Amino acid sequence: MFPLNLGIRAHDLEVRNREEIVQKVSQLHLSHIQFAPQKAFPEQLKLNDMTLGSAAYFGEYFQKNNIELSILGCYINLSSKNQEVRAQALATFKQQIALCSAYQAKMIATETGSVSVGFTKENFTEEAYQIARNSVIELVAHAENFGVTVAVEAGINHPIYNYLLAKRLVDEVASPNLKIILDCANLIHKENHADQEKVIRGALDNLQGCITALHLKDYIMENGKIRIVPVGKGCLDFRPVLHYIKYERPLMYATLEATPEIYVPEAIEHLQFFYQDC
Repeated sequence: MFPLNLGIRAHDLEVRNREEIVQKVSQLHLSHIQFAPQKAFPEQLKLNDMTLGSAAYFGEYFQKNNIELSILGCYINLSSKNQEVRAQALATFKQQIALCSAYQAKMIATETGSVSVGFTKENFTEEAYQIARNSVIELVAHAENFGVTVAVEAGINHPIYNYLLAKRLVDEVASPNLKIILDCANLIHKENHADQEKVIRGALDNLQGCITALHLKDYIMENGKIRIVPVGKGCLDFRPVLHYIKYERPLMYATLEATPEIYVPEAIEHLQFFYQDC
């Protein structure tokens, strides 16, 4: 049986440079990272200033040290109603698509943002979906020129806010270069929290081959609201997704998210226990 292919977001670690990323990931016995350059090193890097050389500076070093760059994080607002804001976001993403091979990244990922600044109920409209869809079509068409996979992550307050819309997006874009990152915690809200098992099963059944990676984070209900907590400290049942990647999608990239470094060893132990047991 194949092992759990577990990684972590680089910006969830306390690091100052690429060397410290490799050191800490290796010490944790993880195999890959999600790397968002500007989030990992906000004072040193600006996405629009990245070049083939600077992308290779990271990508080649990670590869040389046996750390895969599984996901290039480029989380933009591709759904803004402000055309100027949206155009700039898409231009940034396209630039990063062109650098994917230099990073040696397996895919580039984003959520779908918001039609305005911050949360708004307008994100749940057909208009918001169409804006997001059209942006994704544009990005995927660009990615096809470079042989790059674009991975979109659904999120409860975004225009792609559930697994049915994620499936609709994949079907309508109809490109092998578009895939989905499944983050089950992103699909949970106070109204469906009690039906967590149904939500997770529905996502796995409907998305199937569309899923290219998993994000693993945990949550609790607190004062009627969802609060994200370190993996293993909440109430998310990871067994269905772990069973899925163990028996149906072996070695799929699974990435720890929103788990502070101090909690990472315990989170790994938690996930490994259920992976071995399922």
